Amino acid sequence: MATHYELRYATHPGDAVAYDTQRLRKEYLVDNIMESNEVRMVYSFYDRFIVGGAVPINQDLLLETIDPLKADYFLERRELGIINVGGPGIIRADGTEYELGYKDALYVGKGIKEVLFISKDTAKPAHFYFNSANAHKSYPVKRITLADAEVVKLGSLETSNERQINKLLVNSVVDTCQLQMGMTELQTGSVWNTMPAHVHSRRMEAYFYFEVPEGQAVCHFLGEPEETRHIWLQNEQAVISPPWSIHAAAGTSNYIFIWGMAGENLDYGDMDIAEPTELK
Repeated sequence: MATHYELRYATHPGDAVAYDTQRLRKEYLVDNIMESNEVRMVYSFYDRFIVGGAVPINQDLLLETIDPLKADYFLERRELGIINVGGPGIIRADGTEYELGYKDALYVGKGIKEVLFISKDTAKPAHFYFNSANAHKSYPVKRITLADAEVVKLGSLETSNERQINKLLVNSVVDTCQLQMGMTELQTGSVWNTMPAHVHSRRMEAYFYFEVPEGQAVCHFLGEPEETRHIWLQNEQAVISPPWSIHAAAGTSNYIFIWGMAGENLDYGDMDIAEPTELK
């Protein structure tokens, strides 16, 4: 069987403060997301958001529906965002092929019945990272490259957070129902992302960390601003961030991460800031 999934239930912040390391990782860490010749995903009850990965090598991989969806096909009531973080690949959506190079993205709208993940080179397979959210309307499939992205540069080397935010699947670039995705690249010498930290209770978020050098790691911070916790992550692992939680991280090296969001609105700037001096 090429498709594997698990469920993650929503948790109350008052419960999360009592979690030990093992429980925090069980609830929020998404590991083993990129496995050869498999489609793996986590279905979260935070906004019914799905985090997944597909690594086709010597076979094409079908995005199959899973039992929690109670749907005839995966995108019957959903939309999908895909970003390739590996070798050159192809997404075939209802027979139409879209080539995705490294860091290219694809939006696939509600109603597409068949999605296939394909690698062009078995020696350098594609690593497709994807997010999916509920959708109320069908929008066209659209390929987005970094050249198409809305780019914002923030931070500075002096504060160890010089970074470039590439907004890929946002409403200023492509029509979506509620899904938003983008990629933040930290510059050499910078390790902090999303600082000052913030909370947006109108939307949940998931982070996927990649280009973490061998032997290095990323520490992801979560929890309410006055009661924070952390999870250590390795390359090509993701973490689910509840709407009541901050989301910030610092690595032992610079790295890249993909953020994906879903919820009540599409306002990227809708956030409640928690200054560094306010965090506990």
